[in-house]
Amino acid sequence: MNKDQKNEVIELLKDKFNQYNNFYVTNTESLTVEQVGKLRRICFDKKVEMKVAKNTLIKKALEGLDDKRFSGVYESLNGVTALLFSENAKEPALIISDFRKTGNLERPTLKAAFIDGDVFAGDDSLKTLTVLKSKNDLIGEIIGLLQSPAKNVISGLNAGNKLAGLIKALEDRAAAN
Repeated sequence: MNKDQKNEVIELLKDKFNQYNNFYVTNTESLTVEQVGKLRRICFDKKVEMKVAKNTLIKKALEGLDDKRFSGVYESLNGVTALLFSENAKEPALIISDFRKTGNLERPTLKAAFIDGDVFAGDDSLKTLTVLKSKNDLIGEIIGLLQSPAKNVISGLNAGNKLAGLIKALEDRAAAN
C-alpha cells in the first residue's frame, strides 16, 4: 500500500468517524472468510457499516480528528481490527452477541466501543452495551413520566364532575322528600 492509498483510507475513516457518534472496535481474528462474510451481511441488514483497516491507519484518522477525544480507544488498536459504525448505539453489541451465540463462537470480541463520547473498553462491556437504551427510548420514558401526573389530574377532574353530579342528585332527592 503506497502513501496515497494510505491517505485515502485515512480520509475515508475520518469521514466515517465524523458521520457516526458510535463505533465499535472488534477483533475478528480466527474467523473464517465465510464467517466474516456472514457477519458483514448481518451488519448490512441491520444498517451497521463494517470496515476493516490497519490499526496504524485507524489511529492516524482518530488523531487527525481529535487526539484527546479518542485517546481511550488507542489501547484497543492491536491485532486484527474491524470497525462497526452505527447510528444506534446498541445495535453492534446485539449483532456481536447474537453472532457469537448462534455460531457458538468466541469471536468477534469487543476491544472497545465509543458511544457518544464515552469509551467502553474490553469484551466484558458487551453485556452492558446490549442493554443500553437509545436516546429515543429515554426520551419516550421521560415523556411517559411527564404525562402520568397530567393524566392523573385530568382523571381527577373528570371524577370531580361525576362526584358533583352525584351530590346534585342526592340534594335533589333530599329536597323532594
